Amino acid sequence: MARHQDGFAQLHVVSSGMITPLEIAASYRARTRGLLGRESFEPFEGALLLTPASGVHTWRMRFPIDVAYLDRHLTVLTVRTMRPGRLGLPRIRARHVLESTAGAMAEWGVAPGARLEVLPPA
Repeated sequence: MARHQDGFAQLHVVSSGMITPLEIAASYRARTRGLLGRESFEPFEGALLLTPASGVHTWRMRFPIDVAYLDRHLTVLTVRTMRPGRLGLPRIRARHVLESTAGAMAEWGVAPGARLEVLPPA
């Protein structure tokens, strides 16, 4: 996988064909900030890719999120929903973490074994 920079792109779920907006947090500062301070994903309504990352927490967050742990090829290892104030244990094989609004990943077809692609912005 190519090395990413902070910015925007599109997330393609290969198995379902779903494409959604994607924000990329690749710098230390952007990964640390993540979703903190936001009320929701609005107006963005997509997903946030933390790269590189192997774990996340939801301390000081205001809403529940779906979290997908991805390997180096953007294959989903596991997906879970996290409420605010939780610590997600790091996954050994995870190289990236994808976050979205709780329930969104099931709608998009993001499940263990699913393959994802990062596409240029529309």
